[in-house]
Amino acid sequence: MTRPAAFVLASVLLPVIAAATTVGGGGSSKTDCLAVFEADVNTPATHPHDIRCADGAPCDLDGEVNGSCQFAVAVCINSTFDARCTASGVQSVTVDHALDNGDPKFDTEFQALQTRIDSAFDLPTTDSGCAIATNFHVPVEGPLAGGACKKTRKTVRVVTLSTPAAGTGKVTKDKDTIKLTCDPAPTGCDPAAFYAGTYDRIQKQVFNQSCALSSCHDSQSHQANMVLEDTASYTNIVGVTPTNAAAAGDGWQRIMPGDSTQSFLYRKITHDLPSGAYGSPMPLIGPNVDPHLIDIIRLWIEAGAPQTGWVPGTDD
Repeated sequence: MTRPAAFVLASVLLPVIAAATTVGGGGSSKTDCLAVFEADVNTPATHPHDIRCADGAPCDLDGEVNGSCQFAVAVCINSTFDARCTASGVQSVTVDHALDNGDPKFDTEFQALQTRIDSAFDLPTTDSGCAIATNFHVPVEGPLAGGACKKTRKTVRVVTLSTPAAGTGKVTKDKDTIKLTCDPAPTGCDPAAFYAGTYDRIQKQVFNQSCALSSCHDSQSHQANMVLEDTASYTNIVGVTPTNAAAAGDGWQRIMPGDSTQSFLYRKITHDLPSGAYGSPMPLIGPNVDPHLIDIIRLWIEAGAPQTGWVPGTDD
C-alpha cells in the first residue's frame, strides 16, 4: 500500500526545500525524475548541479570557520521538474555506502540519508514528495605542517529503480550524484580555532579519518577490542595493555604516557614494529598518517598524553 501524497509531502523540510534548487543528478532525461536532489547548488556557474563552498562562507550552513563545511541535501522522488521524464514510478532508492557492513567507505551521513528516504516513502509508489534534508559535513584536509589546509570532497550517490513498466515489466535505473566540496577559509587554518586541544585534534584528524571506520575500530567492529570513536577512544588506549601477545609481553601499552617507544599504537602508525608477531602497521585502509600529525602524537605522548589542553608544539 502506498502512503497518501499528503503524508509524503508532510515529510518535506520546507525551509530547506524552499531555498534549494532541484537537480537531476545525472542520467537520461527519460528517467532523471525518478529521484532528484534538492540543495543549494552553486557550481559550475552555468547549469549548477554541485555545491562548493569555503569554510565559514555564507554557503557553509554552520556559519563558522571551524575546519568543516555543512551542506543540506534532500532526495525527492517522482519529480515533475523535467517533463521529458517518462518513468513509471519508484520501486527502490539506495544510497551508496550507507550500510555499516564492513564497507570502508561507509559514512553515517549516507546512512542518515538512507534512513530518511526509507521513512518518508512507502515503496513502491507513484506519489511525489521529498524526504527531510540531511546535513552533510565535509572537513577540510589539515591543518598540516605550516598550517596548510586542502580542499576535500564528499560525493553523494543514489541509485533508483523504477516500478516495472506496464505491459513490458521493464525496470529502468536512475543514477544520481551530487558533489560537495569544502575549500579552506581564506583567513587560513588555525588548529586552535578548529579543535579544543591536542587530543581533540588527534581524535578528529587521525582517529576519525583513519581508524574509527567500518570494519576497523568503530563500535560495530572494534578490531582488537579497541574502539576509537569520539566518546570511547581515550579510555580504550591510554594506559591499556594491548591484546597483541608480543606487545603485551614487552610491557608495552597502547599509549604509554611519557614514552612513545613503548606505545603500541604509535609504533604501529610509524611502521616501527620488531617483527610480524606484532601485527600489521596501521592504518590498514587508506594513506599513512601524515608525518606532521605523527609528530603531534609523539609530543602528546611524551607530555603524558593529557585528555584536555594544548601540548606545546601541537597547535601549529
